[in-house]
Order: sequence, then C-alpha cells, then structure tokens
Amino acid sequence: MKANLLGYNIDTLDFDEAVRFAKENSGQVITINPEMMSNPDMMDIVNSAELVIPDGIGVQIGLKIIGYDVKRIPGIEFAYRMLIECAKDGKNAALIGAKPEIIDRACENLKNKIENLNIIYTQDGYFQDDKSILNELREKKPHLVLCAMGSPKQELFIKDAKQYLNETLFIGVGGSFDVWSGNVKRAPEIWQKLGLEWLYRTLKEPKRLKRIFPTLPLFVLRVLIEKFIPKGV
Repeated sequence: MKANLLGYNIDTLDFDEAVRFAKENSGQVITINPEMMSNPDMMDIVNSAELVIPDGIGVQIGLKIIGYDVKRIPGIEFAYRMLIECAKDGKNAALIGAKPEIIDRACENLKNKIENLNIIYTQDGYFQDDKSILNELREKKPHLVLCAMGSPKQELFIKDAKQYLNETLFIGVGGSFDVWSGNVKRAPEIWQKLGLEWLYRTLKEPKRLKRIFPTLPLFVLRVLIEKFIPKGV
C-alpha cells in the first residue's frame, strides 16, 4: 500500500516487507526524508520510483498525522541488509559515489564484514561523464547498485541508469559510504531508536543546522495544514 504525503507516494511496508519487495524487483529505491520533499523537482522522480521508504523521522511523523502508523526505515540499514541478501544469494553489487579514499575503505570494510560479498565495480562520485559510467555498468551487469552522491544528484543518476539496466536494483544511500568507511560515526543505538539520529549528527556537525531548520518544522506544519485546513480556505 502507498500513502500520499504532500503529493509524494510513499510505501507503507515494514523493514522486512521492503526487503522482500526489493529482492523480487528491480528499479529505483528512494529513502525519502523531509529535505528531499522540500524540493518540488523531486516529486516526479519519487513518484516514478519502484520503492519509496520513509527514512527521515519527519516523514514518519507526517505519515502518522495523516493516519499511517509506519516505522521509519533507515536507508543505511536497508542498503546494508540488501548487501547481505546479495551475498547470501550469490549476487553481485556495485558502489558509486563519495571520495576515492572513502569508497575504497568502505568497500574493504564491507567485504570484511559481509561473508561472500562480491563487489564487482566501484566508482567515486567525482565523474563528469555519466554515459561512460552507465556503459561500464551495462558491461558489468551488477544486481545491486548503491549510489552515494547526495540528493538530488544520486536520484537523477539512478532515474537515467535504471533505463539501461532493467534487472538491477538501485538505492540512493547519501552519506552511508562515509559511515561504512569509518570516516563518520553513526549515532549511538539509543539515539537511533528514538528517531533522533538527525539531532545527534547536527550536534556533531553544527553546519547541518541550516539544512535541518527550518526544513523539518516547516515540513510538519505543511502536513498539518494539508490535513486540517480545507483547500481554498
């Protein structure tokens, strides 16, 4: 089932249901958050994606307001689980994005942690020619591609790429490579469970404050207005 939140269609699956869906399908997975939904150019991309999961706590709150009790699915955890599933099933993966040293360390660490993980292609995010990367992906034919180029760049790249690799699953993973490389530390588990990972990261990186505020409170306000104030009033 999909919920329509401010014009964006979001899947209401739980974590395991989303994993099962992703294993059985190809295409684009978007881990959506309020910041992404503040960009009107993203609506068409999101609504054409095969799977849209609520990554941000703000999206979980927004869905709750309109009547959907859906738990957030952290994109980094979902992507990691899909790597595990690939390794179990004897499928291969590709990583695209981040700085060269970051993606190299992330790749090494992931291989050390996930038994039988087969990463057949890596490419840092500092490329200029999308076509050459797409051609290399078409030659390699990875089953899973994780793109860490930031939003909306990664979503735009995936939207084009999935037209050329119709049996591949693509997931935009933002800053996940920084965490997997060891360059950035995730919030303690208690912060994650409380949905306050965004706050932990903001305290650690105050420059993120401009991204979070006023985006998050304004997002919740928009949802409240759409729910309780009739259009035209």
